[in-house]
Amino acid sequence: MTQDRPVTLAVIIGAHGVTGEVRLKVFAEDLNAHKAFNNGALTLKSLRPGNNGAIARFAEVADRNAAEAMRGTELTVPRTSLPPLGEGEYYHVDLLNLPAVSASGEALGRVIAIDNYGAGDVIEIERETGKRFMVPMKPEAVPEWDAERLVVADDFVE
Repeated sequence: MTQDRPVTLAVIIGAHGVTGEVRLKVFAEDLNAHKAFNNGALTLKSLRPGNNGAIARFAEVADRNAAEAMRGTELTVPRTSLPPLGEGEYYHVDLLNLPAVSASGEALGRVIAIDNYGAGDVIEIERETGKRFMVPMKPEAVPEWDAERLVVADDFVE
């Protein structure tokens, strides 16, 4: 996979309170393992669970206005700061924009999103026509993927 592409671990979804804390949608198991994000532009001071993610305080964000201005900011770290992936593991950034093909070789479109509704990741693929379909990221549905393409089992192609 692309070794130099930063990996997004969370995104700021809004302000929390009036003292500069932000609400995060977290994509990582342990955000606390990292103290600096976005090439050192943001320094994590504190992190605690929130209703739908986490509440964070960054040294560089002093008030609610600054926190609101951060809405939509992705928190990234260099891939080299992350542990190596095990068999069958992946980072979302590695799958996004991959061409998707069926097991029989038909071009299906591109991976445009990865969601998790509680039972594991679901890959969303958009065809060239704009039509979208979803596939569970399970071996029976996605038997293989690499840096070049994602293969969808024929039974899961819509």
